[in-house]
Formats: sequence, structure tokens, C-alpha cells
Amino acid sequence: MLDPTLEDALNDQMGREFFSSYLYLAMAAHFDQGNLPGMAAWMRAQAEEEREHAMKFFDHVLDRGGSVRLAAIDAPPEKFGAPLDVFAQALGHEREITAAIDRLFAKADKPTEVFLQWFATEQVEEERSVEQIVEALRMAEDSGAALLMLDRELGSRGTAEA
Repeated sequence: MLDPTLEDALNDQMGREFFSSYLYLAMAAHFDQGNLPGMAAWMRAQAEEEREHAMKFFDHVLDRGGSVRLAAIDAPPEKFGAPLDVFAQALGHEREITAAIDRLFAKADKPTEVFLQWFATEQVEEERSVEQIVEALRMAEDSGAALLMLDRELGSRGTAEA
């Protein structure tokens, strides 16, 4: 049985993960509207991954005899800037999620610590992946050709990771 404080924290994190999915969907729409289909596809894949993360919290709460509480999800921004700005925002968001996972560890019992270890490892991967894209965008600077090459590369995410 879950401690009520831990149950609340897990439900809160589930909400953060669902918001992450919404945020990445909004970013996907931005890139799609900006004629950057590869970046849009990357963000769609990221949105799906975040939804799956939320469902892991959903299942963990239920598996532990807790109550799932699906709270309202804040709307993500509708407007974004240049690709570098968008991916820098995504990196900042991933760092916030990492900090939230770290805070959960402080409240966790042993079974939840084991569960959260997967997320700790995943967040290292998430941050590194987005950091690499941010750095590639910085190197591309104002080169349209470099941006299009990066867009094409990011569009292969779905096929490379499937």
C-alpha cells in the first residue's frame, strides 16, 4: 500500500509527464507549420514517449494499491521561436523533469525507488539527446542548408528507434 504523501507525489509526476507530452505536441505543430517536418516528427515521437512515461506512473500507482487521480493538464504555449530556442526550451523542460524525479526519490519507499531508477536513467538519456540537438543547432547558426540537413536527420528518429 502506498503512503498517501507518496501517492500524491506519484500522481503529480504523472501529470507532469502528460504535460510533457502536450508540450512536445505543441512544439511538433510549431515545426510542422514552419515546414520542418523532421523536427515535427521528432517532437511527435517525443510526445508519445512522454505519454508512455505517464502511463508507467499510472500503472505503478495502481499496482501499489493506490488511487490514480487525473488532474487537469495546463495548456502548453502556442507560439515558439526559432528551432534553437524551441530545443533549448525542451532541454530546460527535461532538466525540470529530472529535478522532479530527484525529489520523488526523497519521498520514495524501496519499491518506488526501484521503479524510479528507470526514470533516472532515462532522464540522463533524454537530456543528452536534446543537448546534442541544441549543440548541432548552435553549430548550424544561420545556415539554411545545415538546418535542413538536421531536420532530415531528426526526421529519421521514428524509423531508427522503432
